[in-house]
Amino acid sequence: MKRARAPRSPATVSPEVLAALCGACADVRREEPLHLHVSFRIGGPAEVLVVPRSADELRAVACALFAAGVPYAILGRGSNLLISDRGVSGIVLKIGHGLDRARWSATGVTAEAGAGLPALAMRASERGLGGLEFAAGIPASVGGAIAMNAGAHGHSMDEITDFVTVLRPSGEETWGRHDLAFAYRTSRLQREPGIVLDVTLRLTPADPGRTRATLASWLDDRARTQPIGPPSSGCIFRNPPGDAAGRLIDAAGAKGLRSGAVEVSDVHANYMINAGGGRAADVLTLVDDVRHRVRERFGVELELEVKLVGEFPSR
Repeated sequence: MKRARAPRSPATVSPEVLAALCGACADVRREEPLHLHVSFRIGGPAEVLVVPRSADELRAVACALFAAGVPYAILGRGSNLLISDRGVSGIVLKIGHGLDRARWSATGVTAEAGAGLPALAMRASERGLGGLEFAAGIPASVGGAIAMNAGAHGHSMDEITDFVTVLRPSGEETWGRHDLAFAYRTSRLQREPGIVLDVTLRLTPADPGRTRATLASWLDDRARTQPIGPPSSGCIFRNPPGDAAGRLIDAAGAKGLRSGAVEVSDVHANYMINAGGGRAADVLTLVDDVRHRVRERFGVELELEVKLVGEFPSR
């Protein structure tokens, strides 16, 4: 069934910019449906989707983007993102396959930005390296995980990040852990222009049997407490200080609420499920309803953790 969408703003990518991108990267797509590239399976098309397949292509694309000054968004594994029904004007840069190599050492790993975090956690465990077990259930690329300081089970990426290679308008830079200005579910990369090229994680020698047991236990906990299977958002709201958004939403009676084809998960109330053909407008309707119920019941204003990408009504 063809998806209807609201009209997007006029084109922002000129033929000259498009030609420069095509010269930098072999995989450049016009009007690519973005719902195919995100875990929520929601969203309109990208005006232009660029998919570099090597570090050299990514460097060339970054140079073209910075030189052109056109708006761009970065897409990794597509979790914790809500794409507008109208789609995304400008450039969407997808970093994944072809940019997922890893170099291991006795003290950690240097991984390209598109490397999957769960696979890195598994391989670290097999190699007798500890510290990454918490990330085995986080469906993110390592570049995206650094940008949002992803975490689980009381741990987060800032604990193990050594340094990051970042492509900037001024050139290629190396940022150490303190340069990244990590905070709860955010980092400097969300506030300043920069594209992660690779990440060096500092891990510790550990007994493989122990790391495998911890990893398996946390994966089992995720399977029991989070919705696995249908397309979902990841966490919609940030946890407020000293509490959990899921607990507040559940206690406010919002579990199971539905708008269109999108519903608040009855497994974990801080997740929303796309039952098929869901729209970003449905998600935002539920966001407003959940926020209202939690505010009325507890006086707490929930903040979004999911990132809105594209053209949305003023909120």
